[in-house]
Amino acid sequence: MTLKETLTWPFFDERHRRFAESLARFADTTLAALPHDDVDAACRARVKALGEAGFLKAVMPAEHGGLYDRLDVRTLCLAREILAFRDGLSDFAFAMQGLGSASISLFGSAALKARYLPPVRDGRAIAAFALSEPEAGSDVAALAATAKLDGASHLRIDGSKTWISNGGIADHYVVFARTGEGPGAKGLSAFVVDAAAPGLSVTERIEVIAPHPLATLRFEGVRVPVGNRLGGPGDGFKVAMATLDVFRSTVGAAALGFARRALHETVERAASRKLFGAPLAELQLTQAAIADSASEVDASALLVYRAAWTKDQGAARVTREAATAKMFATEAAQRVIDRAVQLHGGFGVTKGVKVEELYREIRALRIYEGATEVQKVVIARELLKNRMGRSALAAE
Repeated sequence: MTLKETLTWPFFDERHRRFAESLARFADTTLAALPHDDVDAACRARVKALGEAGFLKAVMPAEHGGLYDRLDVRTLCLAREILAFRDGLSDFAFAMQGLGSASISLFGSAALKARYLPPVRDGRAIAAFALSEPEAGSDVAALAATAKLDGASHLRIDGSKTWISNGGIADHYVVFARTGEGPGAKGLSAFVVDAAAPGLSVTERIEVIAPHPLATLRFEGVRVPVGNRLGGPGDGFKVAMATLDVFRSTVGAAALGFARRALHETVERAASRKLFGAPLAELQLTQAAIADSASEVDASALLVYRAAWTKDQGAARVTREAATAKMFATEAAQRVIDRAVQLHGGFGVTKGVKVEELYREIRALRIYEGATEVQKVVIARELLKNRMGRSALAAE
């Protein structure tokens, strides 16, 4: 099933179909001409192009020039699927503009929203989300960076952050630090920190198999105004989870885009490649691989857009639905892409061939924003929690 067919599902409105058609047309005519060799310049160019074309309005609320009154997760997922199908770095650029600004949209004061959101919307500023640390990734409650009062109007942030997307090129970071209102997750707060703030430095640029701007950041006495706090004191965990609740489904959507492209490449290869005097597609093992991949693509789409639709219908949390979509779609995409590489033979591991690129792109999605193993824990805990709730009701 193609994306065009998927858009006929009742999950979508006419506005989603118009957005998808417009973004696909933009991507097909623009992305190939953007730089690719220098990852920083390539990322900046994509942010600028997406902003100038108006597509970053999808990551903004309407009060600051966005498309809708609140973030529409179906639109975010469509954007990521469409961009990932064509160009992994463009998907990354779009997604990080959203992730690095959503906490401000959801929890920022009017002044913070007015200051930081319009430049992100227009592609004039690059956003980043600084949560992970050397010893704390999926376990947010284990964060060690601190933010302590420094006078009546400022806090001082000290500590390190790592695996930060857009690290080194961002204009601002949403930073999570321990403020001590309570133990574990109860003692965290979130702040907007300008990249140029004294004491904030990039200590390492991290190179990964699919080039993206990633870095380790060091905070040494970084003074931040109290007014840059997102939410209240101790609300950091809530800010992080609410933001990830929106964007976790979109990771599944990016994986879906990669998987759809891999399936497309597989079908084209099978139809054109001759083996033993006949098209590769005539072999039953090839047909079985195609059928498995097609089924996993459709299942991923159903899970991703169910989670997005549920959130857009007003659900306070979609923890289980988003975790399920992210877990299944990323794992399925890995399998779909692996089959594509296998059916391409030696070409499948040749640099510059699309399926080789997809093989490198998909691997990180099974880890970031909560590794697959963490998603399984989240899903199980949600089901067990719901069971206990039902049991309590039955006892009354």
